[in-house]
Amino acid sequence: MVESQVEGASPRRATLLTLCFFSLIVGIVTGYGAVAFRALVAVIHNLAFYGTFTLDYDANMLTEPSSWGPLIILVPVLGGMLVVFLVNNFAPEAKGHGVPEVMNAIYFNQGRIRPLVAVIKSVASALSIGTGAAVGREGPIIQIGSSLGSSIAQLRNLPTGQRITLLAAGAGAGIAATFNTPLGAVLFAIELMMPEVSTRTFLPVVIATGAATYIGRISFGLAPAFEVPLAAIPQVSAIDLEALVIYVVLGILSGVAAWMLIRSMLITDKFFKKMPGNDYTRHAVGMLSVGILMYVLFLTAGNYYVDGVGYGTIQAILRGGMTSLPLLVILFFAKMYATSVSIGSGASGGVFSPSLFVGATMGGAVGVIGTMIFPDAGINPAEFALVGMGGVVAAGTGAAMTAIIMIFEMTRDYNIVVPLVVAVAIALGVRRMLISETIYTSKLVLRGLHIPKERHSNMFMVHPAHEVMDRAPIFLDAAMRVSEAIEQIGPKPKVASIVVVAGDRIVGVLPDIDYLFAVSGEQGNATLSDVVDEDFVVVVDKTTLFDVIKRMHRRNARAAVVVQPCRGLPRQSDVRGVITKSHIADSVVSSMQNYLE
Repeated sequence: MVESQVEGASPRRATLLTLCFFSLIVGIVTGYGAVAFRALVAVIHNLAFYGTFTLDYDANMLTEPSSWGPLIILVPVLGGMLVVFLVNNFAPEAKGHGVPEVMNAIYFNQGRIRPLVAVIKSVASALSIGTGAAVGREGPIIQIGSSLGSSIAQLRNLPTGQRITLLAAGAGAGIAATFNTPLGAVLFAIELMMPEVSTRTFLPVVIATGAATYIGRISFGLAPAFEVPLAAIPQVSAIDLEALVIYVVLGILSGVAAWMLIRSMLITDKFFKKMPGNDYTRHAVGMLSVGILMYVLFLTAGNYYVDGVGYGTIQAILRGGMTSLPLLVILFFAKMYATSVSIGSGASGGVFSPSLFVGATMGGAVGVIGTMIFPDAGINPAEFALVGMGGVVAAGTGAAMTAIIMIFEMTRDYNIVVPLVVAVAIALGVRRMLISETIYTSKLVLRGLHIPKERHSNMFMVHPAHEVMDRAPIFLDAAMRVSEAIEQIGPKPKVASIVVVAGDRIVGVLPDIDYLFAVSGEQGNATLSDVVDEDFVVVVDKTTLFDVIKRMHRRNARAAVVVQPCRGLPRQSDVRGVITKSHIADSVVSSMQNYLE
């Protein structure tokens, strides 16, 4: 394991230039990893469905009928058995849709992901997708890229902050390589992966996503993820009012659909955990039901539709070739069921693509209904499908800006930007009213792990020291005994901190009177110079709290003495106040009040 190679060694902080170089490596390797992963999916899919060994596979085309006939029902089951074997024996983290495990590593495991996870996740997810599980390929690529970034950071023994930065860079690179969406990938990393955004974290992510996008375009071409014929038609007038009303309705329904998807995944996960038997039997039952659903759809509608990533169905809707209202409604519920059962029973794969599928079918259905109600409003089901995709993804993941930009990058249809923004905002609000957790955090909550939903800037960090400090510390002579100090201060003093001085020289700081009471029993006759904490820092009154905390951390100090600007060593007369760790905590709480109300 990588951790063991650096166990006991002190972390070595890399320069920004070095970190960017590592990010470039992460982006390039993740880009080629996405290429290899697609190839692996293609090989497994062709072997499982047709018994042929070939790389010829276009996920944006509907799956051709299998030569196995009704035996196709068993293909997801067989693939699922191999997935369970790999996950149970080598990497339990590879189970599920990947992103929650990455978020868990960021917030609760100091950015550490085992290198083995990337390998097992690749094979397990390729098996799940290739044999028909209704999951996406973006989750595996995200986890693969994150694992690579984390592994490089661990090999170089980088500190936690830089390890998380490389992990987030790998996640963004995975999204960029999968969908050819560099801007959306950067926003994905910022909105979902990065606890802190600054130049030192933003630049590595941009470099990694840019490199991965370049590798993806070399390998897969420059075309967007989905072809939208309407994108080439310029918009010559504002959206009709009737159409805008339908878009608002679509936003509401997108929020409800996201809630339904989250709830269905939670319910099926709980159901399969309580099901008698072992992991193999549970997953076999789940994938058998998915196989039956695929074959029933094939017999009744002419295609499997819900198998794998589902891009073929999405592309058919966006081309305007799928406008049957009953079929769109059936596929909406069928994909939701198939994805929930696949993930809940033990498959390995993402939920981003299924969210796109659910949004496309629902949006297409709303668009068809809209044309019936307002035939002259210029409503096109394909554009409603696009907006539905963005609405469900935004509401489900909680990443609104990511959804807006990615839908635009995946389709390059500028005509839908305004209704997309409206629908995304409404969908996100509706989902949050129905359920507070996202499709990613809900899985972590089941483990008792809570990810903060509002990550605001640390506004307290920019406050100058004089706004936070205790302005009226007590000054006591270093030669005074502890018992004498307690008697002089009194039993109930209104003081937060004590500055100990020898003459006019600052000797140290006592955090509060409680500390004196604590040592008075055994050291009542000791002088204050014997018990004072000499590990303090001195800062001027205009120093920002961020710099105060940084200096206290470097010195492992419990307090900072705030002084006015002066020449030479500060004296008692220069002291303006004291900042202790309790003052910092109070400042944090105060700065958060606007967000807690």
